[in-house]
Amino acid sequence: MTDIIKTDALIIGAGPTGLFAVFELGLLDIKCHLVDILPRAGGQCSELYPEKPIYDIPGFPIVTGQGLVDNLMKQIEPFGPTFHFGEMVEQLDPIGTETAPLFRVTTDAGKVFETKVVLIAAGGGSFQPKRPPIAGIENFEGTSVFYAVRKMETMRGKRILIVGGGDSALDWTLNLHPLAERITLMHRRDEFRAAPHSVNAMRELVAEGKMDLIIGQMTGLKGEGKVLKTVGVKDNAGKVSEMPFDVVMPFFGLTMKLGPIAAWGLNLHENLVPVDTEKFETNAPGIFAVGDINTYPGKLKLILSGFHEVALAAQKAHRYIYPDKKLLFQYTTSSSNLQKKLGVG
Repeated sequence: MTDIIKTDALIIGAGPTGLFAVFELGLLDIKCHLVDILPRAGGQCSELYPEKPIYDIPGFPIVTGQGLVDNLMKQIEPFGPTFHFGEMVEQLDPIGTETAPLFRVTTDAGKVFETKVVLIAAGGGSFQPKRPPIAGIENFEGTSVFYAVRKMETMRGKRILIVGGGDSALDWTLNLHPLAERITLMHRRDEFRAAPHSVNAMRELVAEGKMDLIIGQMTGLKGEGKVLKTVGVKDNAGKVSEMPFDVVMPFFGLTMKLGPIAAWGLNLHENLVPVDTEKFETNAPGIFAVGDINTYPGKLKLILSGFHEVALAAQKAHRYIYPDKKLLFQYTTSSSNLQKKLGVG
């Protein structure tokens, strides 16, 4: 018989929003377990953009995706959360009442949780990069074809082809330019969906002869074993040529899969979970949705928005977990009790 793991709150997703939820809940004496399908904490910040600079986190003029995750992990250490990595929540069964919620949650690893509240912080669901329709591309993945940059230093001295016209393609073109032997950006048209300042910076490098811009499409990859040698390129005039590259980085976006969440009886709108903006609760009492997984009027998909959402969700969660305990809001700077929890009192 499987032992039931009992906890105050179960957080589904260990990205930045899920990690900060641990902090906000911990301040209110709420114990947490977190489940994430990925092998480590950090979500997209760790898996796809660990060295990508982020500029809109308050108090940090610039911080990398992994740097933000590392700081969040340090921030929540005093609250002792328990992580369950490499697992996906498959089933969620309400076993309580509307006023006293209780849920039995089962993962694909066979673990069973009993929790009073559930916070869904799963981003847009599970995600995977969109693979370009190039025959045999999978043979080069992980050696010459990459959909994310885990360590920028591994790209030093490489001839890099970046394919795409959005923010990720432009950002990595600019960030890897100082390291690469030569960097080339390819897009099917001379219009880009990226931030204007990134596009302008890219065009300046092209005008100065410091990088190349190709308006066209990939037609194929050739190499020896798993080592890439050349890329077939078709320009807009229809001319096909072979060009030498060591690395190809296609940025065609992500495919999001909502997965089992769709079967939990929650209201959905275009694969997102509608919530109120008072407490970020779903239509099911005791189940909250925070971060990119939720939707509401005026929603902005920013990390800092997720931080705000978990702060308000934690207040309502406290009412479910401690129904007889009055919650007195206090600033962390003025509460000696909170400072002791954080190890600074």
